[in-house]
Amino acid sequence: MHGFTGKILHVDMTNQTLEVEEPTEDFYRMYVGGSLMGLYYLWKNSPAGIDALDPQNTLVFATSAGAGLPVSGQSRCTVTCKSPSTGGIADSQAGGFWPAELKFAGFDAIVVKGASDKPLYLSIIHGEAKLHDASHLWGKTTLEVDGILQEELDDKKIEIAQIGPSGEKLSNFAAIMNMSNRAWGRTGVGAVMGSKKLKAIVVRGKEKVVPGDRKAVLAMSKQGAKDLEPTGMAEFGKYGTAGVVMPQYGAGGLPSYNWDGGVMKTREEAEAIDGIRLYDELLAGAAEDKQDRKGRDTCYACIVRCKRVAESEYKDKKIIPEYGGPEYETLATFGSYCGVSDLHAVTYANQLCNEYGVDTISCGATIAWAMECFEQGLLTLEETDGIDLSYGNADGMIEMLMKTLNREGFGDVLAMGSVKAAAHLGKGAEYLVAVKGQELPAHMPQVKRSMSLIYSVNGFGADHQSSEHDTGYNERAYEGTKKYLEPLGLTTPVPTKSLGKEKVEFTLKTHYTYGALDSMSLCQFVFGAGWQLYTPVDMANFMSAATGWDVSVDEVQLCGQRRTNLMRAYNLREGLTRADDALPEKLYRKALEGGRSDGILLQREETEAAIDMYYDQAGWDAAGVPTRTTLESIDLGWVADDMGW
Repeated sequence: MHGFTGKILHVDMTNQTLEVEEPTEDFYRMYVGGSLMGLYYLWKNSPAGIDALDPQNTLVFATSAGAGLPVSGQSRCTVTCKSPSTGGIADSQAGGFWPAELKFAGFDAIVVKGASDKPLYLSIIHGEAKLHDASHLWGKTTLEVDGILQEELDDKKIEIAQIGPSGEKLSNFAAIMNMSNRAWGRTGVGAVMGSKKLKAIVVRGKEKVVPGDRKAVLAMSKQGAKDLEPTGMAEFGKYGTAGVVMPQYGAGGLPSYNWDGGVMKTREEAEAIDGIRLYDELLAGAAEDKQDRKGRDTCYACIVRCKRVAESEYKDKKIIPEYGGPEYETLATFGSYCGVSDLHAVTYANQLCNEYGVDTISCGATIAWAMECFEQGLLTLEETDGIDLSYGNADGMIEMLMKTLNREGFGDVLAMGSVKAAAHLGKGAEYLVAVKGQELPAHMPQVKRSMSLIYSVNGFGADHQSSEHDTGYNERAYEGTKKYLEPLGLTTPVPTKSLGKEKVEFTLKTHYTYGALDSMSLCQFVFGAGWQLYTPVDMANFMSAATGWDVSVDEVQLCGQRRTNLMRAYNLREGLTRADDALPEKLYRKALEGGRSDGILLQREETEAAIDMYYDQAGWDAAGVPTRTTLESIDLGWVADDMGW
């Protein structure tokens, strides 16, 4: 079997036992890896209806065939479990070097069950897996743990996936970190790892990943390097996602003041947290670097090099390169969401989140929600431990962040996430900006209309990386996106503000594409359906070269379709319904203020009609339940059997 190691490690934390499974090649072709494989093991190993922090919740780390091959965008891994924040599926991706190193260590995936009564860490070194006492690591921050384990194992090249103190304290938006700056951030996966008392997973190996067609893999790598400039990916690498702050502001799509508007009060405030300023002033390294790698890190074998690396200070606090630097979402959630225009404060907030291990999107958005509650008089200084949570107060934002990371005082409430915090307090629900319990990322459905649909129907709540953004599917932009979209059968570009049948088809089909990316463990900034270095045709060709299979674009889409349907079925099994496919009331109640999006108010009837069309096109009934015919057509008839459909 090519591409895969053919081994999956099963870890029982309760009994502290390790077993190796060697699935058949048919299994790998059906479930591929990443998100889809994680869903399979979660479904099979965790009973319905359990609490997310129950020992029976299964935590899966899964890569796919391409990880470890010398092509950009392949070193990705998905973490899957039941989410403490949504009550449904948890699904999160991260890159770096850990995913490739897991393959080199001899395994495609790790399936973790049970819970220990004391902290442990798992090591997989050159194919040998062991559990170790981690009491000396408990309470340590991510960079501290990196240093301790490198010294303890006498190897600077080990890769470490770990939880920080916030994961130990079961924060609802706790992340799992690797390299101290790559995050499996969304859906609270770090809390699940913390509930199992699993502090870290260390991987190291020298096993080679053997592709089915090495020449094709190398040719694709060379083609990627050649296309870096023509596709615009060189510019993306230079500024990273942080470079979209001002384009979003210009479109009226930069969420500000807890989504009251799509712009900050002045252009100067938005420019103050822009990616170009970040590049010019805070990124580490010499400005005269002729390779233009100032302040940039990369994932294994990737030429794009889009990861920010900052070095500066916030007042008397050092901002150190090891914790990376803020991406667009972080600049927005701790910046414009909170009305904060201090780039140093936002960058320091990013560092603290990486240090303690939390998702910057949900954490920053929860603090922004608390700020609106404070501005509206729902929260008093007495309730916020004397911290002034007025918009724009960078010091207050940092102070409350520290309390949230440590679960101290009012921060203990905010660590629940905004939705559960509002329920706990019995107030503030009218200011929530979340779907299925997960806070919205910084792409506004008032401006990008397809986002209103994908935020609603996506299995793990609002997520900006679960379908292509529709700004590339209009007549003006289509000439540049045609090579990505035409292979998916998307040939009828529509007006940007449309949310009709064609836009729904665009959303569904690119949802499948992104589901395939997350299952084939490919980076959505390198492979994709609209602007990336590699197209869906390249995805199929890469999987063919990696595995030796004859993979078509149709099979890529089928992979994503299976993932979408299995995710939907899992949520239904756990009690979620169509009622959970709902945008926050605030987006229907309050029109945006300022900028090009001034006055825009979403219409519930339009969103509901789009959801109906999505269900119909997906082969689901009016309640959003996949039909038996649909499931059998994609070889998931066993799911219908389990559910009694």
